[in-house]
Amino acid sequence: MSRFLWKPILVAAALVPALAAADTYQIDPDHTYPSVAVPHLGISTFRGKFTKTTGTMTLDRAAKTGSVDVKVDAASVDMGHDKLNEHLRSPDFLDVAKYPTINYKGTLKFAGDKPKTVDGQLTLHGVTKPLTLTINSFTCMEHPIYKKEVCGADAEAEFNRSDFGVGKYGEGDLGKMKVQVQVEALKQ
Repeated sequence: MSRFLWKPILVAAALVPALAAADTYQIDPDHTYPSVAVPHLGISTFRGKFTKTTGTMTLDRAAKTGSVDVKVDAASVDMGHDKLNEHLRSPDFLDVAKYPTINYKGTLKFAGDKPKTVDGQLTLHGVTKPLTLTINSFTCMEHPIYKKEVCGADAEAEFNRSDFGVGKYGEGDLGKMKVQVQVEALKQ
């Protein structure tokens, strides 16, 4: 075989470790909850969470990059008040019959050795818009039970729900939503 035929094979072999450097993590739905805080008529703040979340994360520490792909069951909203939960699932707000899933896809941005933000796209109520999450903490360790790496983070963002077509009582400060996400993901 000529030395020119070997060159593409050697280049391809050198690229394989670089392409395989990203690890995949499965989001643990039992330890991941997007929480929300929303104004109630301007007189108080209601807090709750979405109880059903799935998705994946990739992490390439050497390249200092990664991604997230998260799906939230919109009907799993739980504000601690059954009547309010029903109202939030209705066409006035989340319209879960028409829009059953809230999606977030983004790219991890590092500062030093750890991710500090996620630049992504939120799809809520059928509308997709940019949303950056600030990562307040990010830690990886060996899970004491599963004996494989688990990564956890705490992140937050704020947006106006009327920007996503959820406009009932959503103008100005009444439409502001603060989202805090606690997430844990197991390496696959």
